[in-house]
Amino acid sequence: MKKIVIKGNQPLAGEVTISGAKNSAVALIPAAILADSPVILEGVPDIQDVHSLIEILEIMGATVHFSNNILEIDPREIVSVPMPHGKINSLRASYYFMGTLLGKFGEAVVGLPGGCYLGPRPIDLHVKGFEALGAEVTNEHGAMYLRTKNEGLHGNRIFMDVVSVGATINVMLAAVKAKGQTVIENAAREPEIIDVATLLNNMGAKVRGAGTDVIRIEGVEALHGCRHFMIPDRIEAGTYLALAAAAGKGIKVKNVIFEHLESFIAKLQEIGVHMKISEDEIEVYPSKELKAANIMTYPYPGFATDLQQPLTALLLMTAGTSEIIDTIYAKRVNHVPELARMGADITVEGNMIIVNGPNKLHGTEVVASDLRAGACLVIAGLLAEGTTTIYNVDYILRGYDHIIEKLTALGASIEMIEEVGAE
Repeated sequence: MKKIVIKGNQPLAGEVTISGAKNSAVALIPAAILADSPVILEGVPDIQDVHSLIEILEIMGATVHFSNNILEIDPREIVSVPMPHGKINSLRASYYFMGTLLGKFGEAVVGLPGGCYLGPRPIDLHVKGFEALGAEVTNEHGAMYLRTKNEGLHGNRIFMDVVSVGATINVMLAAVKAKGQTVIENAAREPEIIDVATLLNNMGAKVRGAGTDVIRIEGVEALHGCRHFMIPDRIEAGTYLALAAAAGKGIKVKNVIFEHLESFIAKLQEIGVHMKISEDEIEVYPSKELKAANIMTYPYPGFATDLQQPLTALLLMTAGTSEIIDTIYAKRVNHVPELARMGADITVEGNMIIVNGPNKLHGTEVVASDLRAGACLVIAGLLAEGTTTIYNVDYILRGYDHIIEKLTALGASIEMIEEVGAE
């Protein structure tokens, strides 16, 4: 069992470089198997989710090489095999194999996905999209079975009942080799969707409108390999910006696309964070007076649900009362009792998190309940007096590339400890 131990209240300063986007990587890697020749992805984060996907690819017969954030995938020997339940159950984004296997082989057997539990996250929209393209989808013994008839997949007009990043991407993956045109209406607009569309187009697909609420796809018969450099991780960037604002003595966050973070940066400015924004980096200076602010999450380009928890740690340091409502995942509140254990004046009332500040935190033992809750607790531990020990850190390693090394370079006293249990 791994744990992170932090000795808090250390001066933090310097530079940190943001890695490639986790939420792109988990879709780009399955997308690569649609090609008939090797695909090279650059800027891939070295995180647990990526390693889990690599293991799945290798089980399917792909040749994979990953080094220095460059991932080479040769899909020519891939065969359609049932997805291994162990890896699927630990990885929410494994559902992207439904779309890619359906598009490549006309069939797929994929275990129901896992990942962080943030309340019900049904895959009904994915199924609706696949069925509209001509697939038959059944749930048998905890796995999704997808099959096409003799005529294969065909284009169709698909309206997403709610905005869904996962369903938008999955339908894109299945539709790029379907016959005719597919139109996805009420599509999600996240930068990661544009990243996936860019890769697919580099492979020979015909995807137009990614980044808007209407995506049009003209099916093609074959896709080829290519080289693709993925976008930086806007959630990792926001996490380090929140850390820099809460605990930094001058921190420069590099490899940032400002346009991907406009709603988040606007909220930092409202709080009173002093920043210098350049073309691809943001420098955060110490700010004397931080003011409370209200947060409400929305689909992109609104305030990202994945940044709600990291920003909560910053709000603990602000003067006044802040209110947070997550309209995407109402159950995203499990970090609240852990912060309270550290001395924070924070409560949940109905679907609202209420923060009264500023707070003086003290180190203690806490448990990460999901990926972004873990990031929040890391920031809180860096702010606290004394020692904070965080358990369930595998959640954190799912999404933050070399987090211990990056924080240590900023001056943090932080280490990962692996305990060996008794046999």
